[in-house]
Amino acid sequence: MVSSNEKECILVVDDAPDTLEVLQRNLTSEGYKVFTAPGVPEAIEILETTMIDLVITDLKMPKVSGLDLIRHIRENFKNTEVMMITGYSTVKGAVSAMKTGAEEYLPKPFTDEELLSAVTRVLNKLHEQRIVQEQAHKKTFATHDIIGESKAISRVLDSITKAASTSATVLLSGESGTGKELVAREIHYNSPRASAPFIAINCGGIPENLIESELFGYVKGAFTGATTSRAGFFQTADGGTIFLDEISETSPSMQVKLLRVLQDKEFCMVGANKTHKVDVRILAATNKDLHSLVTKGVFREDLFFRLNVIDITIPPLRKRGDDILLFIHHFASQFAGEHNKPIPKFSEKALQVLKSYNWPGNVRELENVIQRLVVMTDDDFIEIYDLPSLMRFSALSSIGFDRTLAEVEAEYIRNVLASMNGNKTKAAQVLGINRKTLREKLKKQELLSL
Repeated sequence: MVSSNEKECILVVDDAPDTLEVLQRNLTSEGYKVFTAPGVPEAIEILETTMIDLVITDLKMPKVSGLDLIRHIRENFKNTEVMMITGYSTVKGAVSAMKTGAEEYLPKPFTDEELLSAVTRVLNKLHEQRIVQEQAHKKTFATHDIIGESKAISRVLDSITKAASTSATVLLSGESGTGKELVAREIHYNSPRASAPFIAINCGGIPENLIESELFGYVKGAFTGATTSRAGFFQTADGGTIFLDEISETSPSMQVKLLRVLQDKEFCMVGANKTHKVDVRILAATNKDLHSLVTKGVFREDLFFRLNVIDITIPPLRKRGDDILLFIHHFASQFAGEHNKPIPKFSEKALQVLKSYNWPGNVRELENVIQRLVVMTDDDFIEIYDLPSLMRFSALSSIGFDRTLAEVEAEYIRNVLASMNGNKTKAAQVLGINRKTLREKLKKQELLSL
């Protein structure tokens, strides 16, 4: 695979010297490394000695056709993509090319913009495919269990390292399903307290009348049914770490008791008169805006400041870029192993839908979707129609089927302008309109600064 700081290698195959020259010039001007071949035998020779990312081949050529070349590439060069170009543009030819394995089919004549757009689309798909493939034999775990290489998760990993080296209280924020408990465990197991207990408590899952006795324990006779004394979570975690998930769900009275533990490192068991000293580090998590709850008077300000010594925000899955591809392979491998099934492969279109989906449930939702696909899909190849119906509908909405024509036009004009670095003359040429019409459209859409 070509390294990330190097442009991709493209092989152009065509029996017309003029076509070879034009394509080579256009692609080279974009920074690609371009090889040319006048026929299939010469192309195969180059493929066997050079790492080629994309082959652009003509359909009709003497002796051996472009379809034969595509077939040969698919059977022998699995990390190379193919794009077909031809002056004989027929539906039958396009179907044959796609079935044989071409990723794009471009009929002649085509503009420079059409060529470069098609090349970009194919290479982007190739990039995504390689990320999934390389996950099988590339270590992507920066710590014990956290998967990801995106900038967003790299910042979290850096914060984990810094937080683990201290005994300060940490507040973990993030949407449901982003992995806050996983981050808390990483902080604990990379800290000097790693050999001591890590106790995770869901504050929202314990009834209000039981949470105090669960956290701090109780003495014999403290209430009806307390026939013996029992230690609470804080005593159990002495020397280690307590993780208080959904801290926002605690009542005002419980918040006062937690504040005492943070301030004085002591607590009182239910029914007892004397306090107990405890050496426990507290990590807390919330999927709500605690500062907003403080403003509303729902959460104690002094407790908020005690908890918020170190603040780590876990990014949602939709902001983690290609990390989603790493997760897909990880979960697919995991569940395939558990169910004694082959690891499924995902079509490019299915991957695109999974990448563009909003993932309100984040990593937890993705894990559930992949488990369902592994269990319920008979074939070991996942296509769009295998995905949940809500996800397929979301994919349609994301490309604009729930928007007006004016909204789609406005977005397209903005994108073209951006790609032309704001040059209205060039943008008008790409759009196929004159500069005056473009200015009128921009004024109408209130995009032009007056």
